[in-house]
Amino acid sequence: MGILDFLTDEFIDVIHWTDDTRDTLVWRFEREDHEIKYGAKLTVREGQAAVLVHEGQMADVFSPGLYMLETNNMPIMTTLQHWDHGFESPFKSEIYFINTTRFQNLKWGTKNPVIIRDPEYGPLRIRAYGTYEMKVTDPALFMTEIVGTDGEFTMDEISYAIRNIIVSRFSAAIAASAIPLLDMAANTADLGKLLATRIAPEIAEFGLELPNLYIENISMPPAVEAALDKRTSMGLAGDLGRFTQYSAAEAMTAAASNPNGGGGMGAGLGMGMGMAMANAGPWGPRAAPTAPQMPPPPPVERVWHIAENGETTGPFSKANLGRMAGDGTLKRDTLVWAVGLDGWKAASEIAELAQLFTIAPPPPPIG
Repeated sequence: MGILDFLTDEFIDVIHWTDDTRDTLVWRFEREDHEIKYGAKLTVREGQAAVLVHEGQMADVFSPGLYMLETNNMPIMTTLQHWDHGFESPFKSEIYFINTTRFQNLKWGTKNPVIIRDPEYGPLRIRAYGTYEMKVTDPALFMTEIVGTDGEFTMDEISYAIRNIIVSRFSAAIAASAIPLLDMAANTADLGKLLATRIAPEIAEFGLELPNLYIENISMPPAVEAALDKRTSMGLAGDLGRFTQYSAAEAMTAAASNPNGGGGMGAGLGMGMGMAMANAGPWGPRAAPTAPQMPPPPPVERVWHIAENGETTGPFSKANLGRMAGDGTLKRDTLVWAVGLDGWKAASEIAELAQLFTIAPPPPPIG
């Protein structure tokens, strides 16, 4: 066996990479003394890129395909080595494979509350979390700025830095959106796009992009949420007095049903609250009132609308309708409507207005 045959058998002639870890971004092809045979076959699969580094300098970048490592397929490498013609001896270089697929379901979240200024509630502290996707778009730039000489670079080594960038830009994106806190839940998709747009230029400096960024939840401190819930409950109750009665009844029920708080104490507390509710209830105290009660406000007079010839007129008071009935403007079959009616009705069908059409008695007999 000659020396050339020995070299042909000694050096590998197929260079490729398959990955089943699902978290490796960069893998360096390992070869003793980094000797690669001239004319070796380089296989770059879909979702990969290969970068050739020679003596510390970035050389050629290969997209998916099958390549013969020769001068015509390595233009930058050939220029660096001043190769004017073919050669047969091995050359010392390093080949890095870069995973260019999307890395999905990556987590991000705020460690500490972020302070924002809400147009309705003023300064607020909120937390947020979600997921994002990341992929390498410029393998050469990514190698230069992030990887360096690391032989195996995983997603964990850069995800922490990406999370910090997302969180640091989150508060600025929220402030720029001018979306009130109560409307953020309905606009998380738009907020995610706005946040990704703000991060894109900074991420692009590393040869990366975030195809998608999602905000799954935005929350407030428990004390603020409790105050907001109470405010909502008061709004639903409408009347403060009734809300107080409702709160007392809830407390009484809880005290009476507490098996560990002592039956006597729970019953006494419930009786005390019941008496307080009785004195504060709408039925009034059992004892004589100490101060005279104010009379109720006068009832609100109902106003009426009239429909004739496809047009409506009004509103009219009952006194106005009485005068109109007297001069014949309002008739028994005239359609009228007022608040509380389920539709237009003839005036004679409404008891309140039917009396306006009562026939006058005849004149007295002549004696």
